[in-house]
Amino acid sequence: MADIGRQSGMAAGGASRNGIAGVLLAAMLFLAGCGASPQSEKARPDPTREAVYGDTVQRLAALDRQAEDLFKHGHHEEAAAAVMKGQPIEAKLLAAPHPTLAAMEAISDLDDLYARMLFSNHREVWARTLYEKNAMRWKLWKPQTADTMRRLRQAQDGIAACNPLIGR
Repeated sequence: MADIGRQSGMAAGGASRNGIAGVLLAAMLFLAGCGASPQSEKARPDPTREAVYGDTVQRLAALDRQAEDLFKHGHHEEAAAAVMKGQPIEAKLLAAPHPTLAAMEAISDLDDLYARMLFSNHREVWARTLYEKNAMRWKLWKPQTADTMRRLRQAQDGIAACNPLIGR
């Protein structure tokens, strides 16, 4: 008889624990639904539509051309400084949720030049990483154009050039 009392006590304790857990679960679900609805949140402005974004793209493109010219003429230190100067600009452009094609081209040009510089300094692993970044960038870009496909092939060629030299 004592066993029956203990069993019924455990059943009652289990039921009360389940009841408390159910009430707590219901309260948590209720409170979770009390947050601000997505419609009531203000839509964040698209930075690519602001004039400063276009100016920033043009500034990076000009820096790309300057660095490319310096590199072609053997001024590697100055070209490296220009690439380093361009990296924070690149980061600013990439902070937009959907960067423009012009921004992606300027970013890609900077990364491609940096990859070629690293490759020329026998830093094939780092160069390959930048080429891979560009390859993925252009592989995923929509809509594909002849230029985006050219840029994808250029990045893939860079990867192919690095591969045999890595691990030697």
